[in-house]
Amino acid sequence: MKLTEAEWQIMNVLWEGWPATTRQVADRLPDEINWAYTTIKTMLTRLADKHVVKETKKGSIGIYTPLLTRQDARRIALKSLANQAFDGSAKSLVMHLLEQDNPDSDELTEINKAISEYVKKRGAK
Repeated sequence: MKLTEAEWQIMNVLWEGWPATTRQVADRLPDEINWAYTTIKTMLTRLADKHVVKETKKGSIGIYTPLLTRQDARRIALKSLANQAFDGSAKSLVMHLLEQDNPDSDELTEINKAISEYVKKRGAK
């Protein structure tokens, strides 16, 4: 299950605060997004059809709750990117990011710490 760029915008709003109505989602979208109410409603309906959000009705008003966590959505998106652009290689993906982003020494220290913690945690299993 892959989210479109527009669906990511909607989901980011829901992950920040849910449940939410279509109006609340519209009000929380970044200022540069000028989608019509009906466009947002259509996208929420599609997300519900994909089982990414749950719609409950309160009278005629739809209230939306995310079923997909941000962490799971990121995992799916990253796995798809790794498979498509890096032949499924996490190493190639990480090396590309390091080469393109050119992190400073503080960021590299944080990355090394995160890798060390991951290796430690993984070794404990």
